[in-house]
Amino acid sequence: MPRFSVIVPAYHVQAYLHECLESVLGQSYSDLELIAVDDRSPDACGEIIDEYAARDPRVHPVHLSENQGPGPARNAGLEQATGDYVLFLDGDDTLAPHALRAIADRLKETGEPDVLAYDHARTDWTGVPVRDEPALPAAGPLRLEDRPGLLAAGPGGLPTPAWTRAYRREFLAREALTFPPGHHEHTPWALKTLLTAESIATLDQVCVHHRQRRHSTEAPSADLDVFEQYDRLFAYVDKRPELARWRPALFRRTVEHLAALFTRLPRGTHADFLRRARAHYRSHRTPLPLRTRLRHTPIRLGAHRTYRALLRTGRLWRRTTARAARFTRALRSAALRLHYRVQLRLPLRADRAVFAAYDGRGYCCNPAALESAFRTHAPHLRTAWIARPEHHHTLPTGTRRVTPDTAAYWTALARSRYLVANDTLDRRLVKRRGQVFVQTQQGTPVKHMGLDLQERPAAARDTDFAQLLAGVDQWDYVVSANRHATLTWERVHPGTYRTLEFGQPRTDVFQQATSLDVTRLRETLGIPRGAVAILYAPTYRDHRRTQTAGLDLERVLGRLGPEFVILARAHHRHGGPLARTSDRIIDVTDHPSVESLCLASDALVTDYSSLMFDYAGLDRPIVLHADDLETYEAARGTYVDLRTFPPGAIARSEDELIDIFATGHWRGSRSAQLRSAFRARFCPYDDGRAAERVVRHVVLGEERAGLPPVVPMEARQPVPSAAASRANPPAATIPQPSGHFTVTESR
Repeated sequence: MPRFSVIVPAYHVQAYLHECLESVLGQSYSDLELIAVDDRSPDACGEIIDEYAARDPRVHPVHLSENQGPGPARNAGLEQATGDYVLFLDGDDTLAPHALRAIADRLKETGEPDVLAYDHARTDWTGVPVRDEPALPAAGPLRLEDRPGLLAAGPGGLPTPAWTRAYRREFLAREALTFPPGHHEHTPWALKTLLTAESIATLDQVCVHHRQRRHSTEAPSADLDVFEQYDRLFAYVDKRPELARWRPALFRRTVEHLAALFTRLPRGTHADFLRRARAHYRSHRTPLPLRTRLRHTPIRLGAHRTYRALLRTGRLWRRTTARAARFTRALRSAALRLHYRVQLRLPLRADRAVFAAYDGRGYCCNPAALESAFRTHAPHLRTAWIARPEHHHTLPTGTRRVTPDTAAYWTALARSRYLVANDTLDRRLVKRRGQVFVQTQQGTPVKHMGLDLQERPAAARDTDFAQLLAGVDQWDYVVSANRHATLTWERVHPGTYRTLEFGQPRTDVFQQATSLDVTRLRETLGIPRGAVAILYAPTYRDHRRTQTAGLDLERVLGRLGPEFVILARAHHRHGGPLARTSDRIIDVTDHPSVESLCLASDALVTDYSSLMFDYAGLDRPIVLHADDLETYEAARGTYVDLRTFPPGAIARSEDELIDIFATGHWRGSRSAQLRSAFRARFCPYDDGRAAERVVRHVVLGEERAGLPPVVPMEARQPVPSAAASRANPPAATIPQPSGHFTVTESR
């Protein structure tokens, strides 16, 4: 049984059929069968198909006795298909190079959905493929209920042509789905598959190049077939009561499709088309909101002159509205620039500090740890946090919320004495004399950063290195966790700042939390009592356009047994969850605090993420899944040789990873020895007081000699994992570690 069955109907495409078939048979992913259907073509299509069948056993020819049209021809091919997934391709179209490989990878990472939609580009006589629609975002797996807009005829909806999707063959057989005859056969087929699919996913990659002929081969009356096709669709919905809830959305889509078709009709067909559209509207009318009904007035009334007048009015209105919006934005921008200039001339507020992380995301990372320390050790300062509105719920009540690019935002940047961030704060920032900028960075560097990216074009992309250095010139302090980080930052971000090698502030919580905090966090996340929780947190691959999951998490759990659960956390640039969420795979991608996830877990599985350095401070098992280490090193480059100095066991494949956990090697003595050496090198100052040392030095002016001394490694007591606590329950007389700890979720 092949992985893919590619069905190609052929009629009057002899000039293009060779290129079409070659694009399929030449794919780097070769587990396929090609079913080429000769729809009784009067040219040489049948002979071409037979020639390919004689040369390649993967080609299965089908010859129809009479011309039936593309829909029935696809049905004939579908009857012969044996693959796991079915793809359709018109005889004059081509598959993009490596398209099947990308589709196969996406199917695996999204859990084998019923339907996978992918992007396409249109190719005219010049041969240059061009996307004429917005790029399809990566999403899924999901159901239609999760994103009803997929049914729309315009932006947000999925394209309807059959060649823009891959279909699970078992799903098609279960629903007995076939193509109808006629010109618009794509429409009922595409909508039926969306309505009945249990899971849908998308791939943000162009997989098909659709050829546009210089001269259409369709008769002008062919578009009138659309009414019969929608009649078939509504008849199908009416026979299935469970689909009745989608009738309003389908009706709205029908009218929008008819309106779009009307604008492309040749002269002389408008009146007939609108008369039929009016009858169709009345036949399938569904209650809709008043605003929608008004928009449908021309189709509902069937008056083509009125329709044309409304189209002209609509175009004029859209142009006027767009110009007004541009003018409003320009006016607002000018007002904010003027406001900022005024604020820059007012005195600094010595009692103000403003914080930000990851370009406006929520309360997290080193800036969050420092903001808390500011309020604890320098209570005379008033703090503010810059975050987009959707992240305001993560902020503590003790700090003021500031939305980017507002008057309050520019006031805070202009007049706050202390600026704290882990990224570029704002390229328009004017650093004032007397302001103190603390750059916390985002962790110990494992991959190439800063100026080192000049030799890594896949990672650097459009990085403006002059602008990067201009931002570095604004820094007064850079917080560093260890000597490796200090030497790296000072080389790749050369500047006049002072490095504070005080430890990683965001890991302070690991020394301050208690076993009760760990228990509460696990209950909040829904981790079953007694389960071993693995935090899976891979990093981002700059060299990949589509971020694919490195592990089949469901397979891993299936092999490990019911005592394991996985906390799956995708990188914030990944674009979606790592796997289909189940009872034992908990998607924590949007969780506001990765530190809380570390505390709740019993082990970390990662690849090249800087999270490994933080997690080592917890003294809990770390396993590296490095199946593409050579590729990653070539594309991005690494500072640490993880082969010779790993934080724990290394798996070079999924099966090796499973074996490491199944045999207990993940928490064995060898793994503990590796972790101990790694921890000694990269966590020398992570004793729970790193943020306090930064605040005392930067704000209170205490010299290094007077700062809290670093607790020796052997004297530290990071909170144990739940699994370790069960194996070694503490005696009742042993006091809990001291220190204040607040769970991020409650802030």
